[in-house]
Amino acid sequence: MHNYSKLLLLVFVVFGLSCKREQPKKTVEIKRPNILFIMADDHATQAISAYGHPISQLAPTPNIDRIGTEGAIFQNNFCTNSICGPSRAVILTGKHSHINGFRMNGDRFDGGQQTYPKLLQKAGYKTALFGKWHLHGEPEGFDFWNILQDQGNYYNPNFISVNPETNKVDTTMVHGYATDIVTDDAIRYLDRIKDGGQPFMLMVQHKAPHRNWMPALRHLNLYDSIQFPVPDTYYMDYEGSTASKEQYQTIYRDMYEGHDLKMTKKKGSPELAHNPWTTDFDRMTPEQR
Repeated sequence: MHNYSKLLLLVFVVFGLSCKREQPKKTVEIKRPNILFIMADDHATQAISAYGHPISQLAPTPNIDRIGTEGAIFQNNFCTNSICGPSRAVILTGKHSHINGFRMNGDRFDGGQQTYPKLLQKAGYKTALFGKWHLHGEPEGFDFWNILQDQGNYYNPNFISVNPETNKVDTTMVHGYATDIVTDDAIRYLDRIKDGGQPFMLMVQHKAPHRNWMPALRHLNLYDSIQFPVPDTYYMDYEGSTASKEQYQTIYRDMYEGHDLKMTKKKGSPELAHNPWTTDFDRMTPEQR
């Protein structure tokens, strides 16, 4: 046997013997990640510039794009039910709508069923929810929550939360713009718990950009100089597609002049044209209006 072969054999023998010795047990600490879930409402991929649609280049979304650049962008994903409340029920439960029981807006979510916030609570996470809920009833599986009433309003919205002193549910109108209020609530919460040593899961759920599309006052003139092209599907007649033809989905036929398009009855008038849901404007201050 050559010398190098003997040396190799010796190494294997020594290694084999060392494996049989009792090694001191080491405790491996697994760091559990914090989870921040941010949800926009009715936000089409065409309006997120990370997806590269020509329209999104006219109105870029750099902060959302940065999340994609530093993480991942889904290019081939599917939605079980895209409607407002049902989509939230699917996300919470991981179940199709006919199984979780919330098939359409107007249903009531069964909060007693298993949800991922409940599982995270059991795993030692602090859980919180801010913003839009729209599932009716009180959220379960959260240590703290402050939710918009019903669909929520863009300006001076009502928020529902549990009063920690009385343990009763309170509804409070908060002055300001909904997106700012929800974001500020979430940041204050993170500041409170960041040194607690306990992992957290925080859901931040915005009303925007859901109908009726009311921007913050600082953004009112943001696109005054931008000419947006008319979409190719704007004047579609949906020939041969009965289901599509029956949906409310056109601006010129299905939008409300006052509520959606912000048109007044005549030039210079403060009185809105057709406005079936008056609370969005009636709750605004004169300055906001």
